[in-house]
Amino acid sequence: MKLLELLNHGYLVVAHRGARRVAPENTLLALKQSRGRFDFVEVDVCLSRDKVVVVIHDDTLQRTTNIVEIDSFRDKKPYRVCDFTLDELSMLDYGSWFYKDKKHKEPLLTLKKALEFIQENDMYINVEIKDISNCFEDKIVVEAVAKEIEDVGVGERVLLSSFKHSYLREAKKRVPNILRGALFEGGSFDNLLECLKELEVDACHLDAASVDEKRIRMIKEAGYKVGVYTVNSAKRSRALFEIGVNYIFSDSLDKNLKKYAL
Repeated sequence: MKLLELLNHGYLVVAHRGARRVAPENTLLALKQSRGRFDFVEVDVCLSRDKVVVVIHDDTLQRTTNIVEIDSFRDKKPYRVCDFTLDELSMLDYGSWFYKDKKHKEPLLTLKKALEFIQENDMYINVEIKDISNCFEDKIVVEAVAKEIEDVGVGERVLLSSFKHSYLREAKKRVPNILRGALFEGGSFDNLLECLKELEVDACHLDAASVDEKRIRMIKEAGYKVGVYTVNSAKRSRALFEIGVNYIFSDSLDKNLKKYAL
């Protein structure tokens, strides 16, 4: 089944950064914990200095790695992901920050490894491209992501999304057959439909605080799928599904939330 067919079912729950309440976010362990518990998974990607696509949410390394403990890297503040090569990033631990005992280490996850995991386990994935325009041109970023998807051969299992809408325009040119979703947060939505039409995307992703029934109906009637982030309450998910939201992004493994979605 293609991802588009899955999205047509509606009432879907997406693992936000993997199962980030039970495993370190954006790691292979998080994807493993998500398997069978969600309808598809979401990860965030940036580029290393040598242009390898790596799975990490922040554009810096302090929050989710042990970078501050590595003496040889102390001259590389503010620890931007794009200032480190793949080999250097692979030296870091991406897991122990999550655990109280600080003993459980996790390796770097690359987009290639994440996509291979998706392929091997018959899963689907939303790849959110973080804004790294301060490091690389749009074309370089999108080309790197697109090549990984094509090399692994999982285009029909992928939804690309970003707050940086110029990435989506570039993706339309580079990989027109891969689904795309535009991310929005807060603010005015007076020109929302015009923006979605100009971007030629398939989906619109809104933050939970900005959603109302009128807006959802307007987007759906215009032919777009709607995803809402980040929803960790079964009550809230029920309300969103009832007004037409196709899928929610969640950190929660609440069985009631998943049960309702099914």
